[in-house]
Amino acid sequence: MPVVNFHLVDGHCTAEQKARLLKDASQLYSLLLHSPIERVRAFITSHSTAECAVGGEMVEVSGVHAPFFEFIVLEGRPLDERQALMSGFTDLLSELLAVERSLIRGRCIRVDPQDWCIGGRDAAELRKQEILDRAVQAGGAE
Repeated sequence: MPVVNFHLVDGHCTAEQKARLLKDASQLYSLLLHSPIERVRAFITSHSTAECAVGGEMVEVSGVHAPFFEFIVLEGRPLDERQALMSGFTDLLSELLAVERSLIRGRCIRVDPQDWCIGGRDAAELRKQEILDRAVQAGGAE
């Protein structure tokens, strides 16, 4: 389920920086949510400088890079986990792309498990099955 999308302005970071951002963000998501890395999806959406404004000024004129990110979690995730992701993604953007923290914006999108699918299957149903599977494994380990 974990999905993050970073909105970046063209020409403000290298391909290597983008690759590092995607890899590090995936690791962070997996670590903080205790989710297998295979489930994590990380994306970058690029925008031309002519399509972005910061503080009412076109980026093609000001040259200001002010990244924005959005990430999705299933409803029920604790506030501390969501805040840790917001802080962590901000840290990554600031450190990897040398962007002033105060310019970075982010958003957490909470989704009801019934409104999310994995492989075409309802996440609420998959979640129930995972909980049952863990209970069986825990019972069998005794």
